[in-house]
Amino acid sequence: MDIEAWCEHFVRSPRQELVSVKYFTALVKNRPDKPGQRERQKEYLRALGTLPKAQTYYGHFLKRKAIRQLVKPPNRKRKKGGGPQKSDPVFREVWIEEEKGSDVNLASQLLADGFRARYDVAFVVSNDGDLKMPIEIAREEFRASIIVINPHDGRRSMALTPHGTDLNRFYRRVRPGALRSSQLPLELEDENGKIQCPRGWSKPRK
Repeated sequence: MDIEAWCEHFVRSPRQELVSVKYFTALVKNRPDKPGQRERQKEYLRALGTLPKAQTYYGHFLKRKAIRQLVKPPNRKRKKGGGPQKSDPVFREVWIEEEKGSDVNLASQLLADGFRARYDVAFVVSNDGDLKMPIEIAREEFRASIIVINPHDGRRSMALTPHGTDLNRFYRRVRPGALRSSQLPLELEDENGKIQCPRGWSKPRK
């Protein structure tokens, strides 16, 4: 995905100019169920580095143990001559991997750029309700138009776009056509050499 070309789809007025694109992510690690994902991400981040207006900001992943209740706990075995089976809540110790820092980095950049008057309109591609306060501050303090773009299908964060929000002005959905027309070439080059689109990420162009 060419995030710079994709963001150009939201610049709808000839008086507007796309100033910068800020991408917030964290470096992944290879997992048994997803071999090679770190290498694929590395290639993509290199590709983004060739875009003149795009900048990448890094959070990190935190892996920790936690106790969680099963959605469908197994039934307790029925004792001979006993009554009906009853559901027995069962807890399990699991690994939880969470991305940390990206939401804070996004909020910090949104406010810092607002204080420096670097934008009149900002598009926030997120469905994270934790961004409610920085978005409200940017709207009130900088008189900026902050438009939320929901990257998920169907559901939207009511914290970011509560009832009463003018959705035509402050809310967008991701349009499949815009995504299809905003693809990077299958091969790029930077100062370190060629960058290949990871296998399976894109269909060959006709």
